Amino acid sequence: MTIAVDAGNTFVKVAVFQSGTMVECEKFRKAFFFEKISGLLKRYRGITDMVVASVSDIDEDALHALKVKVRVHVLDGCSRLPFENLYTTPKTLGADRIALMAAACKVYPGKNTLVIDSGTCITYDFLDARNRYLGGAISPGIRMRYRALHSFTARLPLLDIMELDDFIGDSTATSMASGVLNGVVNEIDGVIGQYRERFQNLTVILTGGDLDFLSEQLKSSIFANPNFLLEGLNYILELNKNP
Repeated sequence: MTIAVDAGNTFVKVAVFQSGTMVECEKFRKAFFFEKISGLLKRYRGITDMVVASVSDIDEDALHALKVKVRVHVLDGCSRLPFENLYTTPKTLGADRIALMAAACKVYPGKNTLVIDSGTCITYDFLDARNRYLGGAISPGIRMRYRALHSFTARLPLLDIMELDDFIGDSTATSMASGVLNGVVNEIDGVIGQYRERFQNLTVILTGGDLDFLSEQLKSSIFANPNFLLEGLNYILELNKNP
């Protein structure tokens, strides 16, 4: 058995896998990292390996303590990957984006695949049918856009609205929500359209924290998978168990 750990900016998402199948998934704040992982290790005595992908600082003491209990692989530039990385600055490519491309390799082999991760940032990552990672884009996420409107103006409030009744806002709050939410939806639909113009038979995957809202709003045909990153992490772990 294995554990895949996705340590984000605020939350940690973990999954337990048995023979490649996810048997449990949990999300919690970073402060509970050691406590939660230790609890999983006690419940599942058969866990032998853990993979960690982090886009922010992680508690090194907690990680060291866990290494006493289980073999730990931290995803980095030295990890064995299932795709050819054509990024011109490969050492700057985030662990989360690497894991998403690994999942694309495993789940959609031989296909042009665009993976959109809607979290703190919205990332677009593309793997072509020849198993080559070409790159993508990084854009501000929904809450980051709300914070920017509040922080860089004198009187606009800080919102966390995730509903859009009409694209015409009839108040300051609904106008802001329209600008942010409608803007994100149209951005994503537009990006998908750009990729479809260049690449035939495009498969589009949507994942991340804002998946539920966006999957209902997008006009483009997509596959929604909330655990796509964790699946990619576990695949990378399997490739790196016996280097």
